[in-house]
Amino acid sequence: MRAIWKGAVSFGLVSIAVRLYSATEEKDIRFHQVHREDGGRIKYKRVCSVDGEEVAYDDIAKGYDLGGGEMVILTDNDFSDLPLTSSRAIEVLEFVPTEQVDPILYNKAYYLEPEQTAAKPYALLRDALTNTDRVAIVKVALRQREQLATLRVRDHVLVLNTMLWPDEIRAAKFDILDEDVTARPAELAMAGSLIESMAADFDPSTYTDNYREALQEVIDAKVAGREVVQPEEAEEAPAAAVDLMAALRASVERARAARGEEPAEEPAPARKAPAKRARAARDEEPAEEPTPIKKAPAKKAPAKKAAPAKKTAAKKSA
Repeated sequence: MRAIWKGAVSFGLVSIAVRLYSATEEKDIRFHQVHREDGGRIKYKRVCSVDGEEVAYDDIAKGYDLGGGEMVILTDNDFSDLPLTSSRAIEVLEFVPTEQVDPILYNKAYYLEPEQTAAKPYALLRDALTNTDRVAIVKVALRQREQLATLRVRDHVLVLNTMLWPDEIRAAKFDILDEDVTARPAELAMAGSLIESMAADFDPSTYTDNYREALQEVIDAKVAGREVVQPEEAEEAPAAAVDLMAALRASVERARAARGEEPAEEPAPARKAPAKRARAARDEEPAEEPTPIKKAPAKKAPAKKAAPAKKTAAKKSA
C-alpha cells in the first residue's frame, strides 16, 4: 500500500507521527467507452461554452454558480487563505462511548501506521481506546477539506473513519409512517420466530458479489473465445402476500429448510386435534348408553302385566 497522507495525531501534549492508507478498495469491473466499429477509445475535449475554444488544464479554475448566469471564480490563492489549521494534524477533540456514534455518519476508512519513533505513543492510544471502549472524535484536513472523523481500533490497528457533518444527513420524512400502524401480537410473535430461525453470527467472508463473478466469467469467456455459460437464474421473489401471518409462517419454514432443520409443528392444529378426539369420544359414549335404557322398559313390561294376576288370585283365595 502507498501512503496517501502524512501527519501527526495530536493527543493532549502527545504527538504521534503517522501515515495514512486507504483501508478499502472497490472491486467493480470498470469499462471504457469505445467505438463499436473499431474499439477506439472515446475521448472528450474541455471546451468553453462561451467561445467554443478548447481550454488547457492550467487555465481551468473553480466556479460557484450563483444562479441566473452569474458565476464566482475562485483561484488557488483563494483556497490557500482558508483557515485549515489542522492541515497536517489529526486533532483529538474528545472521547465518546462507541455506541453513541450513529453508523450513518461514517464515510470512508483509513489505516494509521506509526512512524518508527512513534510506536510507543501509538500503542498507548490504541490500548487506552480498547480498555475504555471509546472512540476519539477528531478533525483532519484531507483533499483540501476539513473533515470530522473518528479514531477507533480494529484488529490491533488504529482506523480513521471520516464522517459526514450533521447537516449532510437527510431527514427521513414519510407521511405513511405518521399513521397509526401497529402489528398484532400474533404477528409480532411469528416475526420473532422468523428472526430466530435466521439468526447467525456475522461473517462477511461468507458473502460474495455474484454479479461481479458472473460478469468476470463473461469477460473471460470472450477472451478465450468459448461459449458463455449462462449463470443460474436467481429465484424470483414471491408475490406480495395478502395474509401476513401465512407469509411469515411460510418464511419460517423456508428458513428452517435452508438450514436443514425439520419443519416445526404448527401449534394451531396440534391444539385442535385433542379437542376433536375428545368430542368424538364424548359423542361415542352417549351412543352406547341409550341402548340398555330402551331395553329396560321392554323387560319390565311383562312384570307389570303379571302383577294384577297375582292380586286377583289373592282376592279369590280370600
